[in-house]
Amino acid sequence: VQLQASGGGLVQPGGSLRLSCAASGAIFRINAVGWYRQAPGNQRELVAAITSGGSTNYADSVKGRFTISRDNAKNTVYLQMNSLKPEDTAVYYCNNNPPLAPWWGQGTQVTVSS
Repeated sequence: VQLQASGGGLVQPGGSLRLSCAASGAIFRINAVGWYRQAPGNQRELVAAITSGGSTNYADSVKGRFTISRDNAKNTVYLQMNSLKPEDTAVYYCNNNPPLAPWWGQGTQVTVSS
């Protein structure tokens, strides 16, 4: 399975971005998927996850600001990020939840700065 994250960019504090994770393979539809991020010098962390049935959970640091959703017909998972803060700056990745090593892609850079 190949996962391609996109939608990152430079945004001012308080702004919004929508990330997309496109996957190949029918197996994607039955898997739980997570959005992860890694800032320089930090470990990669799970920020949001969604099951095949649509149940979601979030890291405390993004709860109320980020929303994860999925469109199984399009094999795509989204991360809507609102009220962005400088501490949200990181490379964002999508993967299975729990992550599978071969599924890590290149990620997409999100930079929150004025």
